[in-house]
Amino acid sequence: MKYFLLLLLCLPCPLALAQNHSLTVRAEQGDGIYSLLRKHNINPTKHYNRFVELNDSLLVDNEFLRVGQVYQLPDTTLGQEPAILAIPEKPRYAIFGKQYEQIDSLSNRLQGTVYYLISGHGGPDPGALATYKGSQISEDEYAYDITLRLARELMSHGAEVHLIIKDNNDGIRDDRILELDYDEVAHPDLKIPLNQKARLKQRCDVVNELYKKNLGKYQRLIATHVDSRSVGTTIDVFFYHHQKSSNGKRLAESIHKTFQRKYARFQPNRGYKGTFQERSNLYVVKHTLPAIAYIEIGNIRNKKDQKRILEPDNRQALAKWITEGVLLDYESLENN
Repeated sequence: MKYFLLLLLCLPCPLALAQNHSLTVRAEQGDGIYSLLRKHNINPTKHYNRFVELNDSLLVDNEFLRVGQVYQLPDTTLGQEPAILAIPEKPRYAIFGKQYEQIDSLSNRLQGTVYYLISGHGGPDPGALATYKGSQISEDEYAYDITLRLARELMSHGAEVHLIIKDNNDGIRDDRILELDYDEVAHPDLKIPLNQKARLKQRCDVVNELYKKNLGKYQRLIATHVDSRSVGTTIDVFFYHHQKSSNGKRLAESIHKTFQRKYARFQPNRGYKGTFQERSNLYVVKHTLPAIAYIEIGNIRNKKDQKRILEPDNRQALAKWITEGVLLDYESLENN
């Protein structure tokens, strides 16, 4: 492991420190942990876990804020004693962008596992399109952002993750409107074909080649899409698996159960109608070797579903919920 020497800054004056220690905020409607920290000029990447530690008993399900609840903000001056310390350098992953390139290790619960992540469409094909407040939004940009967040969550638990579709200059974006571009490539750096069948075959071939190299390891595939239906149609997140894959069925069912539990807790009067079912006729489901969960996030043309997709805190929550389902799937197998 690499190390570097960090010369820490002098301790600030007692008054400033006391002010930082006592800084509290009241959560407002629409606030999430990430947006609350950003609102107060605190880097959520660096201080998210500390915020959770400080406010653990006040959070809902360890990740959501209660409207009207007062929370303590992390003291960003802590640890700045005048000293030279040897600190292990965290690995950096430029694909996530500068704000998110370093990953905290939360556990080793997925140590030894391999996950392949495919975000829908990309390159010359943006997928489903819609308009939001005069701006064009596309399926591939939002599926990709959720997929990046999912990759980062899985890696924080020790998983080996391969992004099959990637954009080398997007990174994780905390914007509502994600600018549409066409520069995505397939792993490792392959130009994505315009022809649909050639495009799908390319990503399946990439996954299958990696799968063969990792034979003997626990391997799973997750594909993420955003649906497009009539404007008035609201859909919940739903999941597909291959008819003949018991492992794929268990993976899809585990994530589905997690979403059922989350909706029952946070929106008990709404109900959850998302399903998991076999869909073996989908090209990626049919032609890839690892057990797969194919996820449809919502209807990009529907205003209610757009909130689920456009709000960055919601995209982060989706990644966390999918990760919880992945952990449930893996650990249920380990315990049997």
